[in-house]
Amino acid sequence: MTENKGLPLAGIKVVEFTHMVMGPAAGLILADLGADIVRIEPTGGDNTRHLPGSGAGYFPMYNRNKRSLCVDLKSEAGKALVLKLVDEADVLIENFRLGTMDRLGFGYAALKTRNPALIYCSEKGFLSGPYEHRTALDEVAQMMGGLAYMTGPPGQPLRAGSSVVDVQGGMFGVIGILAALHQRDATGEGQQVVASLYESSVFLVGQHMAQYAVTGQAAAPMPARISAWAIYQVFETGDDDQVFVGVVSDKQWKQLCESFGLDELAADQSLATNNDRVTHKERLLPIIKKTFGQFTKAELMDKLEATGLPFAPIAKPEELFDDPHLNASGGLLEMTVTDGVRAGEKARLPALPLEMDGRRFGIRRDVPRQGQHTREIMAEVGYSDEEIDALIGEGAVGAE
Repeated sequence: MTENKGLPLAGIKVVEFTHMVMGPAAGLILADLGADIVRIEPTGGDNTRHLPGSGAGYFPMYNRNKRSLCVDLKSEAGKALVLKLVDEADVLIENFRLGTMDRLGFGYAALKTRNPALIYCSEKGFLSGPYEHRTALDEVAQMMGGLAYMTGPPGQPLRAGSSVVDVQGGMFGVIGILAALHQRDATGEGQQVVASLYESSVFLVGQHMAQYAVTGQAAAPMPARISAWAIYQVFETGDDDQVFVGVVSDKQWKQLCESFGLDELAADQSLATNNDRVTHKERLLPIIKKTFGQFTKAELMDKLEATGLPFAPIAKPEELFDDPHLNASGGLLEMTVTDGVRAGEKARLPALPLEMDGRRFGIRRDVPRQGQHTREIMAEVGYSDEEIDALIGEGAVGAE
């Protein structure tokens, strides 16, 4: 889907005051689904555009299908411009520190009086409670929410390998926005939606909390966990590579034994059920390891695919550019890098992991350059060319 026509959120207007990952991720989902996103940036551009290292990919990944308006929110002329946009908006998204939007004059209480139908989404570190004034980051939430403890070896808390809490917090914000849009159809009223990092992290470890509630035993960190299945791990192959294999049902156990000629194991009644196999895991695993070690990585994956068992190669992010499934299914979208040493070059980045009516969501607008759409957006809300030029000259707005 590369045109707005037929997209589920076509006609929805969103003003986005965000930076980094959590807020932009929420905006990205709405944008890909067809909403018109006006991305508010400082006159010099969002600092996220210029992050080094692990942050270098934040802006291109989470800002496609949006329009960029650079504006000085502290100037009266800049504030007046943004208020014009808010007056016509369906949704506002922000992920600044608690109190920042109020100080700028864009808090929910102030905007609700101007636009009672506005759905105002705040992406925060914490929901209401004793922690709500704390500053949070993805890593902070992973540490205090139990996720880092569960990810690393015992005594070595380790954050997950991507901004999973930021992205999930953005997703929960979108869920709240969509629910509020649905409710507005019945009531005509907007509302404030708040999603958070900390509570998102806690939700992720809910299964481990539930394990304790059910068994009375605390869940061990993942590298030291007691698995629910005997065969559910990474195995070494004969060519010194690795493949993950999982056997999670008695049917899959029979398929494994039949495919790999493990007749003695198949006949062993002490291994007949999943819980039996977990009990005898120490006896069983060396046999499975030796069996898998007789194959190269390619041979083992071919055999597992033919059998229908769950398996996976251990892929690196940079290897996914050449993944045949992603390339054949529209899973990677070509866009332009706007900043950094590779500015102007093309990149293929992940599409929204969603199909509707058999179609994937694509690129309607490339990643915006800073201030690329300032003139266009201002003209839409009634500014003349002379007024736009004057405000650019004053520094109230920034444009290409």
